[in-house]
Amino acid sequence: YDIGVMSGAAIYIQKDLKISDVQIEILLGILNVYSLFGSAAAGRTSDWIGRRYTIVLAGAIFFAGALLMGFATNYVFLMVGRFVAGIGVGYALMIAPVYTAEVSPASSRGFLTSFPEVFVNVGILLGYVSNYAFSKLPTNLGWRLMLGIGAVPCVFLALGVLAMPESPRWLVMQGRLGDATRVLNKTSDSKEESLLRLADIKEAAGIPEHCTDDVVQVPKRSKGQDVWKELLLHPTPAVRHILICAVGIHFFQQASGIDAIVLYSPRVFEKAGITNSDHKLLCTVAVGLAKTIFILVATFLLDRVGRRPLLLASVAGMILSLIGLGLGLTIIDQNHGRIMWAAVLCITMVLLYVAFFSIGMGPITWVYSSEIFPLKLRAQGCSLGVAMNRVVSGVLSMTFISLYEAITIGGAFFLYAAIATVAWVFFFIMLPETHGRTLEDMEVLFGKYHRWRE
Repeated sequence: YDIGVMSGAAIYIQKDLKISDVQIEILLGILNVYSLFGSAAAGRTSDWIGRRYTIVLAGAIFFAGALLMGFATNYVFLMVGRFVAGIGVGYALMIAPVYTAEVSPASSRGFLTSFPEVFVNVGILLGYVSNYAFSKLPTNLGWRLMLGIGAVPCVFLALGVLAMPESPRWLVMQGRLGDATRVLNKTSDSKEESLLRLADIKEAAGIPEHCTDDVVQVPKRSKGQDVWKELLLHPTPAVRHILICAVGIHFFQQASGIDAIVLYSPRVFEKAGITNSDHKLLCTVAVGLAKTIFILVATFLLDRVGRRPLLLASVAGMILSLIGLGLGLTIIDQNHGRIMWAAVLCITMVLLYVAFFSIGMGPITWVYSSEIFPLKLRAQGCSLGVAMNRVVSGVLSMTFISLYEAITIGGAFFLYAAIATVAWVFFFIMLPETHGRTLEDMEVLFGKYHRWRE
């Protein structure tokens, strides 16, 4: 919601607080940098208090951030609110896919693990709708309501999560086999699958198979230091390959330009020749709708088609639509006037781009990175992926206006198309198919790099 609502709210914040384009760039992009602190802390927190209470904590932090932004009286106050909200965003982005992957049975893990991305899109759409709904209010009140109302979903999140079970993998890591068995019985397709999942998790956690007590002793790791050693300093070939894939997919998801469209779509439409504020916001709502509809399509395809074919098709579509968008914007830019067919081309390409992104690159990034890490490295490994995601998103969103002023707006989208082409090659060479594998069975797929097909 915060990402979506900021695209329109920025117009009114700039009018009301009389701030520059550079300050707007920083305001929009800084959330991603702040969220790094949240995602970095979330790995340790989720291993300490559990996946479930970490989600509650994320909701509470974001609630405070949304209220601070809603009551902001000046730019500095607003930035403080962005900092608090960013911490909450970092926590939620890291923990939601991890929790879902650990609770889900293998048969529907792709469908369920794509849910965080589905509701990210629903939130962005609601943000765009909120922009349009509150745009008629006085400028100083409208943007504050747009931002402040983001506190409402946090309450439902924190209360809803309390009714959900804890991750069975986290319970086993704490030695709570009885509790883990009860959760697995509820979340598996059959009793046999539940027993198999428990045996796999016990093996990954280093608990002997014959241990069947409700509570057993698990050797504690030394403050997570050995995890970072295994992950970064002395990884096995399989873990190194997993890390490259997870960090790489997060890098390319953001570097291929999605936040330029999501955060700056009113500006992109203005450059395409749409000058009426209402029309700009309505086009932006259409972007949110396309994004949401196609993410729902993706959830049904993930466990049928598989991760790899969907991802490659998605990125190919993104490359073509970015080239089309760059072409349309360049033609309009060079003719210094409104060209109807080029404006229609730009709008169509933006909608196609978000549709292709949502059908593969959007959800698969979170599904894939949350399912490939071994159990004891999962929380920290995922937090590294999220950190890369947020850094690149922050850099992209804080430089977009400066970038298009330097190389033209068409040139900026040609650059994103080139990055997406590199992404397609990387995914084709490096990423094995993970569809249908149990989480404990992932490591056998990795370690051979481009030779994994053999």
